[in-house]
Amino acid sequence: MLTWYPVYDKKGKLFMRRLLILGLCFLAQPVCAEDLIVDEHKIIGATVYNDRATLTRIAEIEVPEGEHTLVLKGLPISLFPDSLRSKGSAKAKVTFGALSHKQSSFEDYVVPKEKELNEELRKFENMRKNFEAEKQALQVGRKFLENIGNHAVSRENEVISNLELNPDEWAGAADGLSKKISENLKMAIATDVQINEIDQKIQKIRQDMNQLRTGQKQAYDVTIPFVASAKTTLKLSLDYQIPQVGWTPIYDARLDTKTGRMELVQYGSVWQRTGEDWEDVSLTLSTARPNRGTGLPDLHPHWVSIRKKNSDMARLEKALASGASAIPVPVEPMYMAAVEEQNQEEDPLQRWRSIQEERVEFEMASIDTSGFVSEYKITGPATVKSDGSQSKLLVGSFKTENSIETQIKPQMSTDAYLVVKATLQGEASILPGQVNLFRDGAFIGKSRLPMLRPGDEEELSFGIDDNVVVERHLLKDESSEAGLITKETTISKNFVTKIKSLHKDPVSIAVFETVPVSKDERIRVSIVGDKTTKGYEKNLNDVKGLYRWGTDIKPGDEAKIYLGWQVTWPKGENISGL
Repeated sequence: MLTWYPVYDKKGKLFMRRLLILGLCFLAQPVCAEDLIVDEHKIIGATVYNDRATLTRIAEIEVPEGEHTLVLKGLPISLFPDSLRSKGSAKAKVTFGALSHKQSSFEDYVVPKEKELNEELRKFENMRKNFEAEKQALQVGRKFLENIGNHAVSRENEVISNLELNPDEWAGAADGLSKKISENLKMAIATDVQINEIDQKIQKIRQDMNQLRTGQKQAYDVTIPFVASAKTTLKLSLDYQIPQVGWTPIYDARLDTKTGRMELVQYGSVWQRTGEDWEDVSLTLSTARPNRGTGLPDLHPHWVSIRKKNSDMARLEKALASGASAIPVPVEPMYMAAVEEQNQEEDPLQRWRSIQEERVEFEMASIDTSGFVSEYKITGPATVKSDGSQSKLLVGSFKTENSIETQIKPQMSTDAYLVVKATLQGEASILPGQVNLFRDGAFIGKSRLPMLRPGDEEELSFGIDDNVVVERHLLKDESSEAGLITKETTISKNFVTKIKSLHKDPVSIAVFETVPVSKDERIRVSIVGDKTTKGYEKNLNDVKGLYRWGTDIKPGDEAKIYLGWQVTWPKGENISGL
C-alpha cells in the first residue's frame, strides 16, 4: 500500500508533496494500477439452449507485475450482464477482483457483421455517386457534340449557298463527329450497366442488414481488476449468455427394405442472430431451458367471505321472501343505483372467464424435454453464421430394435403402407422433433417423433407398399325389423378384404377396421362370429371399436379378412353415425 506525508515548507509545500507521491510511484512501479485494454478476443465455445446460448471468449494478454485492470471492449449489448463470469490461467500467481461492466456508445455499428456490411454499403454507394457523376459528364459532352453538329449544318448551308463546298473536309468532319457521339453513347450505356450492377449489390447488402436487424451502436466494456505476482502471459476466459440463439432436434430415419435395418440419426439444427459469426467453435447442444425459472412461486391464502348487502337491498329481499305485494322501499335514485349495481355484480364464473381472457398468452413452439435434461457435444469445430440460417450439425445415432409390417386400413384406402415399429434401445432419450424418412436411399417425406425414452415404441410409416394388392368388398348390407311386442330395427353389414403379396419373401400384414360404438344403452352393437375372421385384437390402443388382424403372407399367396357386425335399436328411434 502506498503512503505519503506532507512536508511543511512555505514555498515548496505543494511541490514537495507532489514530488514525494511521484517518487513513491516510481519506486513502487510494480504495484501501481494500470488499465490494459483488450480489443482482440474471440469466441471459442458455445452451449446452445432452446432460446439462448452461453458463449466463451478467450484472450491472451501479456501482463506486468503488480495491480492492474483488464478492460475487454466491444462485447455485444444484448448479453445478459448477470451471466458474466471470468476465469484465467497463468504461470505466475494472478488474483482476480470483482468483475464490473458498463455501456459505451459509438457513432458506427458495433456488431462485427453489421459493421462490415455497413462499410461495404458505403463503399458501393460512393461508387454509385462516381458513376452518376460520369453519366452527367457524358450527357454534357453529348449535348456539346450535338450543338457542334447543329452549328456545322448551318455552316454547311452557308458554304453551299456561296459555292465554296469542299466535300472531303465536310465528310471527314461528319465522320469524326459521328464517331465521338457514338463513343459517348457507348460509354453512357456502360455506365448505366455498372450502376445497375451496383444497385443490385446495394439491395443485397440492405437485405442482409435487415436480416440482422440489430442497429446496435452500443457495446459493453467489462473491467476485471487483478494482481500478478510477476510478469506473465494471462489466458483469460469470459463466459456470458446471449439471446437470439436456439436449436431444434432433427432426425433422419433410413430404412433398408432388403435387410429390414433402420438407421436413426440425430442432428441439431442451430441458428443465431447475434450479428457475429461463430467460426470453428466448440459447440454443445443442451436440452436445459433456463427461461423456465428455478422454482415455483409462493402460495398465498385463498380468502372467501360473504358479500355484504346494503340496507335497501336487504329490505327488498326480505319483502320478496315474505310474499308482500307491495315493496316498502322508496324508489329513489340512490336505491335504483344500488339495485343496478347489485344486478351488475359479475357472476364468479364470468369474472373468472374475464380474468382468464386477460391472461391468455401465445407461446412459440419449443422443445418439450418433459423433465429430461442432457447435453450433446458436437464432434469437431463447428461454424454457425449470424444471419439466422439453419446449420445442420450431426449429433449421433440411436440404436433401435425394429420390426416391419405392412398396414392396411381398407375403410380408408386400398393402399398398403410399409411401417416400422421401432423400440428405442440404450440409455439416451429422443427429444421431440422432425424426422426425415428415407426408404432405400430415396427421400419419401417427413413426420414427427414424440418424446421417447429407452424401451418406448414408435411407429414410422415409409410410404406405400406397391407389392401388396388390396381389394375390399361389401358382402351384405341389410336392414330388418323383428319382435312381437317391442319391435326393433337391425342393420347388418359384412365385408371382406382380399390381400395378395407380390413380394419375393414372406411379409407381415396388419389389417385395421373400426366397427360402430354405442353411446346409448338402447343401441346394441355386436360382431357376427361366423362372418368374422378369428384372432383379432379388440379396442386396440384403448380406441373403442378398433380391431386388428395380423397375419403373414408367403410370396404369391392371398389372404382374406372377413368382418361382420350388426346394430340393433328400438323401432321408431332415429340414430346417427351409420
